[in-house]
Amino acid sequence: MKITSGQIVIGILALIIGLSISIQIGALDGDVIEGGLVPIQKAQSLAQELQKIRNEKEILVEEVTSLEAKIKEIEEAESKDDILLQSLISELDKYKMISGMKEVKGPGIIITIDDPPAEDVNYSDVSVIMYNYELLLSLLNKLNDAGAEAISINGQRIVAITEISLAGSNVNINSVPTAPPFEIKAIGNPETLDSTLNIRFGIIDKMRNRYSLQVKIQKSDEVVIPRYNEIVKFRYAVPVE
Repeated sequence: MKITSGQIVIGILALIIGLSISIQIGALDGDVIEGGLVPIQKAQSLAQELQKIRNEKEILVEEVTSLEAKIKEIEEAESKDDILLQSLISELDKYKMISGMKEVKGPGIIITIDDPPAEDVNYSDVSVIMYNYELLLSLLNKLNDAGAEAISINGQRIVAITEISLAGSNVNINSVPTAPPFEIKAIGNPETLDSTLNIRFGIIDKMRNRYSLQVKIQKSDEVVIPRYNEIVKFRYAVPVE
């Protein structure tokens, strides 16, 4: 077959285009590899910065707790001979308890919720309770219905502005990453709390039978629940005069 000059030119052009494409692909591959290092380094830097902020926060919380203890000593010393001041301090403590700004203790229950057993092949590769975290919300509602006076999940005090949301591989509670097992503490009448949760076809029955979750409920004469450690800021709400 006779090869024309036009075919030779087309062949050369095709070769040039092919080489150009190969060089560009190689360059892109290099960019992807080199570019991949930047996000990793940035992620590590952000993680270090986050840990630093958390450490600073813990130090500040300790300082606040220490200052509050000193203020309480002064208040108690001053209020011994002042009935009005005693009444005001008692009222202030009550509102601190209601708002979650004070550590509290009392009788109640401790609930531990964990994923199905590892031998359960249907759930071995996924955290059931994390991806169905709305079950925690339902549980909180039931505890409130049963008269719980204070509640915490994995050491996080539940208050009016608490948010519970799935974020990546964690469930965030008060913006703090948590993971199962979840330990829920509630202060209230132990018998009432326990019977409300264990009602037939109730939330605990649903967790165990529909989701195969491991749920344990323990009654206790003294449950300690920590205070809410975040700073509450109101941007829009103001007191009504």
